[in-house]
Amino acid sequence: MRVDLFDFDLPEDRIALRPTEPRDAARLLVVRPGAEPELADRRFFDLPAFLDAGDVVVFNDTRVIPARLFGRRVGRGETSPRIEVTLHKREAPDAWRAFAKPARKLAAGDTVAFGDAGSTCFAGALSARVVEKGEGGEIVLAFEHSGPALDEAIAAVGVMPLPPYIASKRETDARDAVDYQTVFAAAEGAVAAPTAGLHFTSELIDRLTAAGIETAFVTLHVGAGTFLPVKVEDIAEHRMHAETGTVTAEVAARLNAARAAGRRIVAIGTTALRLIESAADADGIVQPFSGDTDIFIAPGYRFRAVDLLVTNFHLPRSTLFMLVSAFSGLEVMKRAYAHAVAAGYGFYSYGDACLLHRNDK
Repeated sequence: MRVDLFDFDLPEDRIALRPTEPRDAARLLVVRPGAEPELADRRFFDLPAFLDAGDVVVFNDTRVIPARLFGRRVGRGETSPRIEVTLHKREAPDAWRAFAKPARKLAAGDTVAFGDAGSTCFAGALSARVVEKGEGGEIVLAFEHSGPALDEAIAAVGVMPLPPYIASKRETDARDAVDYQTVFAAAEGAVAAPTAGLHFTSELIDRLTAAGIETAFVTLHVGAGTFLPVKVEDIAEHRMHAETGTVTAEVAARLNAARAAGRRIVAIGTTALRLIESAADADGIVQPFSGDTDIFIAPGYRFRAVDLLVTNFHLPRSTLFMLVSAFSGLEVMKRAYAHAVAAGYGFYSYGDACLLHRNDK
């Protein structure tokens, strides 16, 4: 399919720069596919009313790390050009795959010294060697520290990696350290938030439980590749970056028991959905999973395990808009998004949400 089929008009002021407060007061568009899609404008705290007792709501419990690092190339000539790095996938206890800007200033073997974003002196902070340079600004960095010591060093010098659509319009601040983290975040390793989960409060989760709705947690460490634009004309040529995830045997068994009993699986976010679908076999049985997934979901994909999807509003021509179009139908989602734009919904990471029903036609 052509990428331009997934284009639509999105005014720049629809990209939310701050989240709604409180979290669950964000708007929620309920979308039921059909020849004339049924669209209902609600608030996120209304979500339990649209779910049934016995449904299993699946959250991604990954925790965002301060993966945006600022430094300078050192040890090659008199110049020390400024380098910005966004980590996106851990390769070893001492190594990360990352995106660098400007990548043209780096070559394999170079050393980058990182420190405070406003500093020009990086001695003794954190340094890494470029061991591999790929396409599109991607590099692999081998750090001087390893394991927990590296985690502590990154936490000391890094900042929250807000999406470029926000970071280009304002500076990251102390509020983002809380706003860009779900209330149930537990497993450190993501460099982007599972943003549908940002709308949940502890009180809302308690209301789900009180209504007989089950909750389960999986882990997918979201990478910065989620922000990359699709640069090909045919989506079949697009390459997804791999992300690391885990579905435990206990969670897999619970999901399979629910499906066998005719109960629904509700994925909170495209990250939870992609991981569950990666773990499901051809018969829809969810298997325990631990490893990398680069699953790319676009129209024509047959969903194996997920029945409902809660997700934010995504950007034109993005892999995420392709995913929701596969889930509920391209024309359905174009109508839903046109409604959302006209009604003033906020888009992307800090924006509003929608509840999508699967369109099996």
